[in-house]
Amino acid sequence: MPEILIQYQSEIWKAIIETFIMVGFSILAAVLIGLPVGTLLFLCRKGKILENQFVFSSLNLLVNIIRSFPFLLLVVFLIPFTRIIVGTAIGTAAATVPLSIIAIAHYSRLVEQSLLDVPKGVIEAAVSMGASMKEIIFKFLYVEARSGLVFGLTTSIVSFISYSTIMGVVGGGGIGDFAIRYGYQQFKTDLMFYMIIIMVIIVQFIQFTGTTVSRMIDKR
Repeated sequence: MPEILIQYQSEIWKAIIETFIMVGFSILAAVLIGLPVGTLLFLCRKGKILENQFVFSSLNLLVNIIRSFPFLLLVVFLIPFTRIIVGTAIGTAAATVPLSIIAIAHYSRLVEQSLLDVPKGVIEAAVSMGASMKEIIFKFLYVEARSGLVFGLTTSIVSFISYSTIMGVVGGGGIGDFAIRYGYQQFKTDLMFYMIIIMVIIVQFIQFTGTTVSRMIDKR
């Protein structure tokens, strides 16, 4: 192991843990809130089973606004809201709030796109068999779209990791913040290079795992 990595070993592990905390909360928010929001977007579209133009337009506009917001500005804009939610606007806990919000918007759109790929006949068959709304969603839509949902979540996680590198602006820490503070600002290019390698390894592992799982559960 290079000497400089040994020298900063404890700080590097702390940065990795901070990144995992921020990304972990983002994944949780994406699955628990983004998945239902994306499903509702799909179901409320024109011609779908729960067609509701007001609900669809409202959710669609909100998702579009959040996704189009420059993330750094979104972090700053949400500081008052973050302070209300976690009691502070600084630190890893505070960083999870804007990351979770962008995660919800990001994944909900990918969920909607995955469900749009489900053949129309699947829903028609479910309705003709007298399936309840819960059964239509969990036993038909999610089952048919499972591969796309997993792949979309994988893509989202990679984006969350990228977003997490910006969280140093609110003291969120993480690998990206460590690379800038200890590598770039202190002119330790080799340390910054090693941090980039760590980020690349993490991203590649997540992408490989997600793609493999997605391929395995794709029965089409």
